[in-house]
Amino acid sequence: MEYERRRIVSARELVSMSANADSARLEEFAAEKLDSRLDTAPALQECCIASICQHLLCDVKRIRVCDGPDGDGLGWRSSLDGGEMYIPGELGDRLLEKLGDAGTICDRILALFDARVTNLRHVRLRNACRLTTKGLRTLRDHKISELEATGLTVTVNDLIGCQGEWTLQNLHSLNVSHSTFVNSSKFCVVVSLHRLRNLQSLNVSYTEFNKHGLEIVAEDLPLLENLDVSCTKVNDISPLRKCRLRLRSLTMYNLQNCNYNTVISVVLELAELRHLDLSVDLDRIPLRMLEPLRFHVAGLLQHANWRHLVSLDVSGKEDVTSDNMNVFLDHHPMLRFLGLVQTNVCEDESFWNRWQESFRGSLLVTGNGNEAQIVEALKRYPNRPLYIQKSLYHLFRLTQAYAEPRVDIIKLILPGMQAHPKQLSIQMAATACLYNLSKGEMGQKIHPKWLRQIVELTMVAMENFPTHLQLQKNTLLTLCSDRILQEVSFDKYKCARLVMDCLCAFDDSSMNRMCVAICSVLAAKISTQETSQLGAKPVYMKKLLSIVKAKVEEGVVDITMKFTLSALWNLTDESPETCNVFLDEEGLYLFLDVLERFPEDSAVETKVLGLVNNIAEVKQLRASLMIDKFIMLLRCLLRSNHIDVSYFAAGIIAHLASDGNEAWRLESISRQDILCELSQVVCEWKTPEGEMVAYRSFNPFFPLLSCQDSYEVQLWAVWAMQHVCNRNHIRYCPMLIAEGGVELLHNLYESACTHEQVRSICKCILTILEEKGPFYVMKDANL
Repeated sequence: MEYERRRIVSARELVSMSANADSARLEEFAAEKLDSRLDTAPALQECCIASICQHLLCDVKRIRVCDGPDGDGLGWRSSLDGGEMYIPGELGDRLLEKLGDAGTICDRILALFDARVTNLRHVRLRNACRLTTKGLRTLRDHKISELEATGLTVTVNDLIGCQGEWTLQNLHSLNVSHSTFVNSSKFCVVVSLHRLRNLQSLNVSYTEFNKHGLEIVAEDLPLLENLDVSCTKVNDISPLRKCRLRLRSLTMYNLQNCNYNTVISVVLELAELRHLDLSVDLDRIPLRMLEPLRFHVAGLLQHANWRHLVSLDVSGKEDVTSDNMNVFLDHHPMLRFLGLVQTNVCEDESFWNRWQESFRGSLLVTGNGNEAQIVEALKRYPNRPLYIQKSLYHLFRLTQAYAEPRVDIIKLILPGMQAHPKQLSIQMAATACLYNLSKGEMGQKIHPKWLRQIVELTMVAMENFPTHLQLQKNTLLTLCSDRILQEVSFDKYKCARLVMDCLCAFDDSSMNRMCVAICSVLAAKISTQETSQLGAKPVYMKKLLSIVKAKVEEGVVDITMKFTLSALWNLTDESPETCNVFLDEEGLYLFLDVLERFPEDSAVETKVLGLVNNIAEVKQLRASLMIDKFIMLLRCLLRSNHIDVSYFAAGIIAHLASDGNEAWRLESISRQDILCELSQVVCEWKTPEGEMVAYRSFNPFFPLLSCQDSYEVQLWAVWAMQHVCNRNHIRYCPMLIAEGGVELLHNLYESACTHEQVRSICKCILTILEEKGPFYVMKDANL
């Protein structure tokens, strides 16, 4: 058979595919696996599946989208031998589910899951709004027993029409929530459901499903046991009498257009019920009692006698009282779940106080009576926004008193937050709760996996509500965490951009402080291309410089000032575009004022000179630094007692002097005189104990090494290179090797024209590389 010639993907290959797709992600996994903090690391298979999904169409070298065997489809190629690959059905189901959760399902993606590649059984197509019948036809050759396709824009009839005969005859579970039965002619067509003769479970919630559809499924689906008609057009449930002896589960959340008398009489006849949901959203419209079709449950509780019932949800029903509920519970001893959200009954001590004699310990309850009820509500209602909002509101008060990490609660907040990204009330409450649950010492004990999800959903909230001050403040409070910014993997460029947008949108001192603190860290962790995209926006630069200017006028050096200077320094690092915008916005003259206004403040001087050093690295911008006032100030700072201040002052002079005598335009001092001062200072430096500076690369140093007529320039460059390699060989030795710096140093060392001091330092660097370098070369080869 054809599939026998294909490789069945193994655990080893799954890891290989994922590692090749994103080796950095697996390195993070390895770190997480050894993490001793609360909660275990995710399973290796889950990490691999997540990585494959993320890079499915990106990493064409390892996971390739290719012509199928017949040239008319898409297929998978093995990352080990390039041959075709067969994916076990369970793994195929998981991959497809993960892609749906990520919102990336489309026709092209679904076509990858051709029956020649995998055998799908339990298909979950969530967020399927991008699928058309062309993509859905991929399912025709699969033997599917459970099918979930939510959010479809094509009709449910189209979905059923794309299934194969085996699936039509054997499908036992169908979920088309948030999809549509309305065709192009604006008619609600549900007739295709009658083809699913063996269907046992049907979810048509949040669709146009109506009484006619209910008649069809009650009449033509003889095995139907579970039905969800929440938020549909059903106005009469009397057709359910036809399945009164087999219906086990009935969910009618927010089904408010049914006649009261009919609902009560029909539901009482459903003798085999195990689960019944009659819940509603309890709105606060004053005229709601004028709705004649809204039904109450007091009479139902009084007369009901479902001997098998284990779950009842009457959330939002105002006529539920402690008395009628206790009578009901006495007659239903098998009940294990009771939904009481938005009712006063949930506060009855018999439902939460375990020391009360009447406490029903075997009963799970949703409500706001205590933490257990709130947690259960978050667990059961991720798709009910009003319930989530109310639960988070009550949870927030509890989280303020938590002293230990509660990952169990974080896990429950995230799904509701993700399901309702446009609901301001939910995002407000969720971001406030997540801050309380991840701040300070608690955040140190939470696994990076959960912190990453917190950050990702926090950024979604920032993006959706950019002008809401309190929500933005909530998000900044969460993000302003050393643990999150330094140790957690997430899209740092997107985060920095959102934070900068927030900084520009509001004039709030506490928000300014958090924004610049976050950006000062993130700017050092994104690529040079990303820092250029971020820093080159004039609106961002103007805002940052305005903060510095305000502090200069106040004569204050506070934490906001220092973070702002750090952010500017990191944004200009190896970013000529950002440096140019800085100069265009007259940042240099402002920084001269900073140096004059705060003399002897080494922290400020270091940050200011570090940024100017970034400008000096850009050849075409050096002329803008040829200002006599600035150079005279620079000469003073060159002699600073603080080596980091002296170091950056020397670096600026070295770069300015590297262009030769022709480019030296100053009258206050000659190029040769300032070079003489530079060499004297460098020779007097004592190597600091700690790492004084961090570099993205050695590229800015390489042009300085070729200044044969100015050994002083070379001297500063090799001193700097030796310092970082000596203090952090793990980072800088492999960097120097990878960027070709070894050959340049060898040539400089062997050249007869090289000054002895420069040659001596070159030898020290090469010795470090000789001792440490082979290890990194071998390590790179192994990777």
